[in-house]
Amino acid sequence: MKEKIILRNKIREKKRQFTQVQLDELSRMIIQRLLHSDKVKNAQTIILYYSLHDEVNTHHLIDLLSKTGKKILLPYVKDDTEMELREYGGPDDLRKGCYGIMEPTGNTFTNLETIDVAVIPGMSFDSNGNRLGRGKGYYDRFLKKIPDVYKIGICFDFQKVDNIPTGLYDVKMDEII
Repeated sequence: MKEKIILRNKIREKKRQFTQVQLDELSRMIIQRLLHSDKVKNAQTIILYYSLHDEVNTHHLIDLLSKTGKKILLPYVKDDTEMELREYGGPDDLRKGCYGIMEPTGNTFTNLETIDVAVIPGMSFDSNGNRLGRGKGYYDRFLKKIPDVYKIGICFDFQKVDNIPTGLYDVKMDEII
C-alpha cells in the first residue's frame, strides 16, 4: 500500500530530527504514563518489546517490571513471517537476533491465554487505535492468535497522525500512549 510507505518514510524523517538524548527523555515521560496505567499495574503477564534506538526506550521498563514479579514476554523472530514469545530472564538472557533486535534465548512461551497486556511498538498510530508497523506484519499475525489481550500501542507524540491507512490484516490497539 503506497500510503503506508509514504507515511513510514515521513515518520522516519521526523525521528531523524531528534537526538538520542531527546528520544530517551521523551521515552521517560511515555514510560511513566504506561506505569500509571491500571492495565499494566494489574497485569501479571505482559508482552513488551526490547526497543531499537529510534523507538520508545523500554530497556529500563522491562527490568523494572520484571523485578516487581511480573512475567515479561519478548518477541523472538522465528523466520521471515512468524514470531513467538519468550520469557525474559534478565539482561544476560538477550542475544542479537533478526533485524538487530535483542531477543531472549529462553524457551518459547505457549500459555498465550494467560497474557494480560501487550505493549506494542509502531511507526505511527491514530486516535482510532490503528497502527502502522515497520511493514513485515509480524505483530499483526501474532496478535490474531491472542484476540482478547488488551493491546497498548506506544509511540512518541510526533508519531501520532489523524488517519492510518489500514488493510484487512491490520490489528487495532485498545489504547495509545
